[in-house]
Amino acid sequence: MPDDLIYVVEDDAAMRRSIVFLAESVGWNARGFASAEDFLRETEAEQAACLILDIRMPTMSGLELQRMLNARGAAAPPIVFITGHGDVAMAVQAMKEGALDFIEKPFKDQQLLDAIAQAVRVSGQRRVHDQRQAEARHLLDRLTQREGEVAALVARGLSNKLIARELDISDKTVQVHRAHVLEKIEQR
Repeated sequence: MPDDLIYVVEDDAAMRRSIVFLAESVGWNARGFASAEDFLRETEAEQAACLILDIRMPTMSGLELQRMLNARGAAAPPIVFITGHGDVAMAVQAMKEGALDFIEKPFKDQQLLDAIAQAVRVSGQRRVHDQRQAEARHLLDRLTQREGEVAALVARGLSNKLIARELDISDKTVQVHRAHVLEKIEQR
């Protein structure tokens, strides 16, 4: 929990301080920003476990920031929108763009804490998934093209005989490639 960064982007200074204090009071590391531009200038969004965004802010809205983060290609952190002036269309748009929650002001502290906790869980699951994918890519990069083809067919559940037929090679060659794949995977 101490490593989880909670970023709060809220133009109302009192509300921003209140949310940062609330998050810190339960052990999260929280940091506030007065505008989307300040947030972009001073942080790496990918580091955040949760991004709490006011939907309506001067110059760049929370929705615009969300779109910008999504357009970068890297997964945006889980976003919890807060607003005092929201409507159904705005909430729907935020959720379609990937927001985790949409909370209207005034809200109960526990409601926001629950949303943050859910965002932190989602963020942790994404990190584990991304790490596993990176490890798998690293392992696959170590395989020759033919070993990769054999590994893909093994993963689909094909027997050596069917793999040999599919790739037009002998059963013995399939066995050799399978052995090489296992060696390389076990070496990590």
